[in-house]
Amino acid sequence: MGVNFLRRAGWLDETRTRGYLRLIALLNIAALVLLVATSHGGIDRNGFLLGTDFLSFWTTGQMLHDHGNVYDVAAHTAAQRAFYASDDGYTAFFYPPTFLPFCWPLGLLGYFPALALWLSATGAAYLFAVRAWMKQMGLAQPLLVLFAAFPPVLITVAHGQTSFLVAALLGLGALLVPRRPWLAGILFGLATIKPQFGLLVPVALLLTREWRAIGGAALGAATLSLISTLAFGPQIWADWFHLGGAAQGAMDQGTVGYAKMQSLLAAAMLVGAPGGLAYVLQGTLTLAVVGAVGWASWGRRFDLPLAALVLAGAPLATPFVLDYDMVLLAFPLIWLAGNGFGPWEKLIFLTTFISAAFSRPLALATGIPIMPVILIAFLIILLRRVNESPRAGRAEAGAGSGASPSY
Repeated sequence: MGVNFLRRAGWLDETRTRGYLRLIALLNIAALVLLVATSHGGIDRNGFLLGTDFLSFWTTGQMLHDHGNVYDVAAHTAAQRAFYASDDGYTAFFYPPTFLPFCWPLGLLGYFPALALWLSATGAAYLFAVRAWMKQMGLAQPLLVLFAAFPPVLITVAHGQTSFLVAALLGLGALLVPRRPWLAGILFGLATIKPQFGLLVPVALLLTREWRAIGGAALGAATLSLISTLAFGPQIWADWFHLGGAAQGAMDQGTVGYAKMQSLLAAAMLVGAPGGLAYVLQGTLTLAVVGAVGWASWGRRFDLPLAALVLAGAPLATPFVLDYDMVLLAFPLIWLAGNGFGPWEKLIFLTTFISAAFSRPLALATGIPIMPVILIAFLIILLRRVNESPRAGRAEAGAGSGASPSY
């Protein structure tokens, strides 16, 4: 077994890839079935409520109907414990008021019907966006098998998280910029419900002079903000800003758990770096990613290669990112697969695809964070490929290569 075994990864051909995907999909589905089947009254065998994080969104919907202050931590904690008393305390809600219109309908239903509706609706939106990218790249892999096999999908479902929705908005928006810039921008504006993942979008849009997409983003964000203000009152913004200190404190104190988080800041804190150094490292990485996207954007139109780079860089550019957020990587992975693989690229592709399955468990068990390293390697190969790709004009900016993946 020489270096070429890893450098070329010729053993990972199309037949083996399809077989591995089916096997991983079956294992993921079996894990979910086992999780539900061994639960009692909606509580799994480890004592966690099914959907875990979704409790925060559902409770927010309930409180909105009762005219409660969703940003009052004590009130939110009491509302959660009225339904489920957790030994782990409070499932925090730091989302901006623009997310509240998405939570309000959830309060109309019981917890488990709301969870099912949430995952079905957001999962369908994510599948639609993934299918659109695959169609653009000319890939014919079975969509549902890919969906079930991608580890962040399992993690998102298990946590009842927002990742499907945010990834769908950003992924579809990035795909539509060259052809439907106003609609693309509106989708970007809606994605401000989780603003830390949109940091690179304005950089790319400004440098590619996509003014209509920028206008659409402003319109989408402003409309969502206006709806929130009219529905829940202007005081909701002051309440949210007041909560900012608690959110920063949760980051500094590791309330979420540095082993659970996937950023460079969390990795540095996990291995014992001082807080100041951790922030410097994260800030340096964020600036480097912004610079890489800016460099790739200069002198070109917003095209699919650039879209893939922006989405691949999003998890690196923020200090607050978890493993379920990696569903966003489906889009740059699709783009790379559609363009074939060079030396080492197939191995990095495979590692990136599967990494969410073991990054958190490994960090929890050993204190070794690996996700930032994997994400940086993935971004580097994408940056190289993007800068090698033709600088598209507006007419052809949306076209993919149409090439079949090279296994």
